[in-house]
Amino acid sequence: MKNERGAGWVLLGLVPLLGLGVLLAFIVLNGAGVSREDAPPVEDLSVQRVALPTEFEFVLSVRNGGPQPVTLSQVVVNDAIWDFEAEPDNTIPRLGSATVTIPYSWVEGEAYEIVLITSTGTSFDAEVPVAVLTPGFSGETFWRYALIGTYVGVIPVALGLLWYPFLRRLGSAGMNFVLAMTVGLLAFLVVDTLQEAIEVAVELPGVFSGIPLVILLTLLTLLGLLGTERLLRTGREEATRLGTSYRIALGIGLHNLGEGLAIGAAFALGEAALGVFLVVGFTLHNITEGVGIAAPILRERPRLAHFLWLALLGGGPAILGTWIGGFAFSNLLAAVFLAVGAGAILQVIYEVTRLLLKDSTRSKTPALSASNLGGLLVGVAIMYATALLV
Repeated sequence: MKNERGAGWVLLGLVPLLGLGVLLAFIVLNGAGVSREDAPPVEDLSVQRVALPTEFEFVLSVRNGGPQPVTLSQVVVNDAIWDFEAEPDNTIPRLGSATVTIPYSWVEGEAYEIVLITSTGTSFDAEVPVAVLTPGFSGETFWRYALIGTYVGVIPVALGLLWYPFLRRLGSAGMNFVLAMTVGLLAFLVVDTLQEAIEVAVELPGVFSGIPLVILLTLLTLLGLLGTERLLRTGREEATRLGTSYRIALGIGLHNLGEGLAIGAAFALGEAALGVFLVVGFTLHNITEGVGIAAPILRERPRLAHFLWLALLGGGPAILGTWIGGFAFSNLLAAVFLAVGAGAILQVIYEVTRLLLKDSTRSKTPALSASNLGGLLVGVAIMYATALLV
């Protein structure tokens, strides 16, 4: 029987879609047959950011994540009703955003509680833990944030890569120990990254389905990288060890982008002490990442330029994260970046584990040897210990 695919075949595929469109239109227009005039609308207004650009105002970025438009009617600052202006309008459409400006002469170092009240009487809170001027975009601030990102990301990763000559002299068992330690480092990083992503996702409006978004992006990134890695082998059985190091650097770089977001946001909110504490903690935490990047290439002699690129790829995203966190922090972007980073790290764990299995087969030693298990535990312990400093 001949299989013909003409206009009739296309129409057969469109009929269910047309039926679905009619059904959805009926549901939307008739409220699924259920009407509750006495029930108040469900409102979901989230404050994305509170900025203090001058000494005489608060500026709030808000988003409506509810199913219906939300109208702002009042603003309360420290239990007192206050004037406000909303741009583009007091009524915020579904998935829309607005900038709420409150003229208020705040006092530096004081804490403030801001309450947004809608026309239905629903209230949404925001707080300013420590009132200080929010750094505006300027050349000086731009380079200061870049310098902070360099301290946190690029320099520690580069210092970790300097262990490469020492690690090459460890011998075959020692190299496998370092590979197993890398798996431990990355295992801790992926759990830490997922935790950060979920914490940020919880702050998103419900309509974005933050936690499912993080989980799905992590899995899609993992599957996408696995598929891409297979295509790039171009007939070879194994991916190159240098390519594995670059993928480790990419995964770690996306994790460091999240660290930069936290630091930039802390400085933008005026929490300078917290920002400095995060800089010191992440700097100590990240020096071990250079060891993980170097581990797959201990049996090779890459050119010096590769080490420079690896340090930049692993640590450079911290600079970008600091810029985003300091000037235009977005919970949605942060959740997306962190989820992609977690997926990238999972893919690297898979690759490094394959290297370990291949080496154990070549040397005819068990993959779960005491040395390898010890390396795995040492990697997790190092990351846990340095994380206590953050």
